[in-house]
Amino acid sequence: MRFGLAVQLLVFGVSVLAARVQVTWDVGYKSISRDGFSTWRAIGANGQVPIPPIYVTQGDVLELTAINHLDKPITLHAHGLFQRNSTFYDGVGMVTECGIPPGGQYTYMIDTGEQHGLYFIHGHYGLEMSEGLRAPFIIQEKEQSTEYDEDILLTLEDWGQQPEGELIERLKQVSTDSLPNDYKTGLVNGINGNISQTVQFECNRRYRIRVLNIGLDQSFKVQIPGHTMHVIEADGVTTKPLRVDGLDLAPGQRYSVIVQALESDEFNYGLNVTMHADFLDPVPGLTPRYYPQVIEYRKGAPMREYAQQSDDALVWPDDFTLEPRDECEMGSADRVIELNKRNYLPGMGLPYYGLGNASYASVRVPTMLSALTMGDLARDPLVYGPQSSVIVLNYMENVELVVRNGMNRSHPMHVHSRVFQVVERGPWGDAQAMGKRVVPLQVARPNNPMRRDTVVLPEFGYIKLRFKADLPGAVSIVHCHTEHLAQGMAVVLVEAPRVLQQNARVPQALLDNCRALGFPISGNGAGNQGYDLTGLPPAIAL
Repeated sequence: MRFGLAVQLLVFGVSVLAARVQVTWDVGYKSISRDGFSTWRAIGANGQVPIPPIYVTQGDVLELTAINHLDKPITLHAHGLFQRNSTFYDGVGMVTECGIPPGGQYTYMIDTGEQHGLYFIHGHYGLEMSEGLRAPFIIQEKEQSTEYDEDILLTLEDWGQQPEGELIERLKQVSTDSLPNDYKTGLVNGINGNISQTVQFECNRRYRIRVLNIGLDQSFKVQIPGHTMHVIEADGVTTKPLRVDGLDLAPGQRYSVIVQALESDEFNYGLNVTMHADFLDPVPGLTPRYYPQVIEYRKGAPMREYAQQSDDALVWPDDFTLEPRDECEMGSADRVIELNKRNYLPGMGLPYYGLGNASYASVRVPTMLSALTMGDLARDPLVYGPQSSVIVLNYMENVELVVRNGMNRSHPMHVHSRVFQVVERGPWGDAQAMGKRVVPLQVARPNNPMRRDTVVLPEFGYIKLRFKADLPGAVSIVHCHTEHLAQGMAVVLVEAPRVLQQNARVPQALLDNCRALGFPISGNGAGNQGYDLTGLPPAIAL
C-alpha cells in the first residue's frame, strides 16, 4: 500500500472562497476494526474513519462547522492555533464553551494569521479524540522558505481494544493498585502499522516529511536508516535545520524534516516506526511495538539492511539543541507559577491527578463565560470554583511556569493559544530509588531558546517554561495531553478578563448550545453571583 503523494488541497466537504476554507464535519459513529481484531463504535466525520487531513494556506480562515450526530456533547479544538481575540473558538468543553449538544452544530472560525506548519484538530470535550475524532491540519506557507520537491504526511496514532471512555468507566470499578495495562495498536496514516505501506522516493529529490502524533498516550519513534533527516519545524515553529538520526514524538507533538533521497535506486530502505510508552514495562510482542514501513526507490529492489543501533548512539531532536529560525531572547520572569503534579488514590477506580491543590474538573458555567460576566470579581480565581484550577494573569506580565513531576511517568504538557520558551529541565524526586535515570540539568541558550506548544515533562523531573501574557481576554487550558486530562491534570489561565469583557463578541450559537444543554451562561463557576458556589460538587483536594 502506498502513501505520501505530493500534497494538493484535499477536498472533504470543502469549498474554497478566496481566503476562507469552509469545511463541514457531520460527526457520527461508525463501527470499524482498525487494529485487525477488535471492532467497536468509533467516531468519525462524514462517514469516514480516519478523518482525512485539512489543508489551508497561511492567512486563510478555516470555517469548520461541526454537526453532532452523537448521543453526547462534543467540541473541536485546533491544536496549536493561537485563536488571538477569539478564545470562544478554542473548543474546550466547559472552559471556552459548553459543547455542541446532540443534534446541534457550531462553526469554529480558525484564523491562521501568520501561522504555518503542522497542527491537528480533535475533540476536546471528553475522550472523543481517542475514539477517532481527530485529523491533521496543515497550514502551507504562502512562500516556501525551505526548498523541497515533494510533501509527505506521516500521521501516527494509538488505538485501544475498546473506546477509551468505556475503558475508564470499567476501571472505576477496579482497585487502584490493580489497574490493568491497555496494550494498544499503532496506526500509520490511519492503517494498522502491521500492514507495511510504501513511500515512493525518486533519486536526488528532496522530501519534506511532516510527522505528527495524534494519539492518546503512546509515543512514537521514526527512523529512515541510510538517510539523514534535518528538522525544520517543531510544533509549528520553523527551526534552524538540525541533523538527526530519528524523531521521538510524544502525544500532541509534531515535526517536519527534510530528507535528501539517495543517488542510486539499487536498494529500497526501511521507514521504521516504533510505538513505546515509558509507563509500560517491556513485554515482547506487546510493548514496544515495531511497525516497519518501506522507502521504495525501485519496485522489486532488495531491502538494504542495517545493524540495529541503540538509541543512545543516535542523535534525536531535543528542546535544548533545537533553535527557532526567528531568534528571540529568553524572556525575564516577572511572576513564577509553580505547578506540582499530584495524585489522590481513592482505593477504587482511577487516581485523581492535578497540578495544584485540587484536581481539575468541569464546572457549571464555562470559565470563559464566568470571566466575561463577573465584572471586577473575574480577577479573583475563587469565583471560578476550586475545581476549575484557574490562574489569573495580568496583561503583558512575563510568566514562568515551573512544572514538577515526582512520579515514574512522563507527561506531554500542552499549553493552548501560544508557544512558550523551554528554558530549563532538571531532576525532581528520587529517581534512583525507583531505578530510574536521573534527569540531567539543562539550561537553554539565553539568546534563542526553543519555542513550541507541547513539551515532555520527564519522569522524576521538572521543566521551566516562559511566555509573555500578551493575549488579553484569552482563556487557555494547560494540561497533560493524555487521558490524564480526564483525571484532572490541568490548570486554566485567564488573561486580563476585563479586556475580554470589553471586547468579546461571543457567537450566539455558543450561548444557544449552553441553554440546550441546560447550563447557565453567566455567573461564577456554579452559575451564581459573588462567591456563592452552591451547586458545585466538592473539589478533590490533593
